[in-house]
Amino acid sequence: MRQFVVIGHDVPTDPDAVSLSDIPGAGRLDLLCRCVAAGVFLSHGIREDVRVHLVVADEFTVTFDADSLRHLHPDERNVAARIRDALDAQDDAIGHMPADVSPGVELRRMGLEATLDRLLDASGAASASGDSADAGPTPVQLHEDGDPLVDAAPPTDPVFVLSDHNDFTPAERDLLADRAERRVRVGPKRLHADHTVSVVHNWLDTDGYASY
Repeated sequence: MRQFVVIGHDVPTDPDAVSLSDIPGAGRLDLLCRCVAAGVFLSHGIREDVRVHLVVADEFTVTFDADSLRHLHPDERNVAARIRDALDAQDDAIGHMPADVSPGVELRRMGLEATLDRLLDASGAASASGDSADAGPTPVQLHEDGDPLVDAAPPTDPVFVLSDHNDFTPAERDLLADRAERRVRVGPKRLHADHTVSVVHNWLDTDGYASY
């Protein structure tokens, strides 16, 4: 399973503030939509075993599960409409129980820390059971100050964490310093978040640029 956690700092939690006629105006929601498209879509299909989690204003997390998505198209407007639907369902997200928005899309009342704890819980469960065959997910921070991607070995069950057009906040940096096992950069230039997702997919698809 490949998972991407994308932090959306400025996206409004009020669905009425999300206009499909001005998607960038909703806290650069357009960038998060492109991250979803880059994460789950191939040229003429949908990837398997991929989930994209959008952390909205550190209050909610919208999850797109490629294995169960239906009727989602890669254009920004279509993805933004699904995110708006998710935010509109926030009253149905009680505690940490998700609100089912549509096939393959869920909303949880979770910020970044709770989302990471949920995704990485499999690692703790495996350790507690003594199961060394499944070490659980590997959290990886994607950041321009990280080690070169080309020098890193691709993890088998990665959870990549990246930020939107803003840098990580001090609190987020501290959290990731505690949670992430690695911090890597995808190249010498600073890329848009959705381009970063595409580069990471290519890195994994080629087993670390070793097989084409």
